[in-house]
Amino acid sequence: MRLVFVYWPFEDQGSGNIIQGYSEAARTLGHEVTVYGIPYDRIPLDYTLDLASADAVVFLLEWTADLYYGDHLDLTRLLGAVPRRRRLVIDGDGKYNDLLRVGDDFNHADAEASRRWTEICDSLSDKICQPTLCPVRPNVRPFLFYAYNPAWEVPLDFSTKEFDLLYVGHSKFRWQPMMRVLKALEPIRNRLGRVGLVGRGWDAPPEWASTMEIEEHYASDPAYLKALDVEVLPSVPFGTVIPTMSRSVANIVVTRPTFSHLRLVTPRLFETPAATIPLFSLEPDHARDIFGEAALELVLPEHDPEEKLLDIICRPRYYADVTQSLRQHLAAHHSYAARLWELLAIVEA
Repeated sequence: MRLVFVYWPFEDQGSGNIIQGYSEAARTLGHEVTVYGIPYDRIPLDYTLDLASADAVVFLLEWTADLYYGDHLDLTRLLGAVPRRRRLVIDGDGKYNDLLRVGDDFNHADAEASRRWTEICDSLSDKICQPTLCPVRPNVRPFLFYAYNPAWEVPLDFSTKEFDLLYVGHSKFRWQPMMRVLKALEPIRNRLGRVGLVGRGWDAPPEWASTMEIEEHYASDPAYLKALDVEVLPSVPFGTVIPTMSRSVANIVVTRPTFSHLRLVTPRLFETPAATIPLFSLEPDHARDIFGEAALELVLPEHDPEEKLLDIICRPRYYADVTQSLRQHLAAHHSYAARLWELLAIVEA
């Protein structure tokens, strides 16, 4: 089967690494996965404008429902090339819901934006999927979409780590959950080595945020980070995310408040255990549902979180064994091959 993804790729965020994983799994299993658009060497994906032989079109909608390449004529081509029953929408950010606000985070600016997003998705397909095991709307199919690749795995060797703790990812709506981790870090900061945040927005909003009038989405406190001796480092291309995370003994795993509320998974949840020890700032049930029982040992607890954080840094070999259990669980239950078969079954349904 030949699947064409419609996706707005980014060099240093989003699901580029995931789509590469689907493309590799598809070739192994005798299928093909491409991205609709012209080749862009800074974002190395398999691009195509050929829709003649497409068996299905997958609209991967994250921050926007606009086309990365083309205009309304291209949308007409996409909808005309493949019948509605063989088109599906992956609603990656939980926008196919009513207006939702959790703390400072929200899935839409207002109810009208929610209505427009819903209309767009419904105009594309009857098959709407979200990367959660418990979607809110009854017509939404649970499909985790994001997956794990054992080939990503970096040896759990802690002899030459540059950092004790890292987070790799932008700051959009993540200051609130990140503060929980930083507050746990405060009383033990002098017992840890380097701590860093890698990505856009931690020291200042991205340069394009003001143009889009979304500066508040990237709220942070640079003075607090400096006082806590937390280094802010530039973002990295998606192809180097795992090597970057592997520079640290442990990596923080957080999700936006709305994502946590909806129990959405993200690419980083599957990339982090392949790189190093993950420190989950997630609800315990959510972590267990995805990673298995062993993940509870890596969840930042409500009470005395600094003790768990310090224990992970001081006893990395013990937690490396826990991480290895997570890797085995992910390889068995969340591989790209398994996800691809799920995706093909949804196409055929």
